[in-house]
Amino acid sequence: MAEEYEVRAIPSYTKEDTWVRVMPDGTVKIGITDFAQKMLNEIVAVQLPDVGGEVKQMQIFGSVESTKSVSDIYAPVSGRVREVNDKVIDEPGILNQDPYDAGWLLVIEPTKLEEELKSLLNADAYKALIKGKSH
Repeated sequence: MAEEYEVRAIPSYTKEDTWVRVMPDGTVKIGITDFAQKMLNEIVAVQLPDVGGEVKQMQIFGSVESTKSVSDIYAPVSGRVREVNDKVIDEPGILNQDPYDAGWLLVIEPTKLEEELKSLLNADAYKALIKGKSH
């Protein structure tokens, strides 16, 4: 039987298993998906950029290390890092428990949000993508 993965309707997704949620103040929150954390298994370390650093869409901004492997994390949109979730650096297991809420990674001030959101996947497209990946 195929494992179930939570895919929420709120954020947009990348093919590289990251999500983005636009916040009321115009910033965006970024994290990894439920599918990503389940594929990684037990997450033991997270590397993230510093506040004030720049991230570019579809470029690597950090990594997640599990007991199985190290995976790069790709930025869903470009912008300047406003906040880093220090809690996931101190307690990486949060990503396994709650990748969409407590396990967010960055808050960024986007630079080309409207344009870049167009290239991302909605929840249905992401569900179809992971269905193909998990078989």
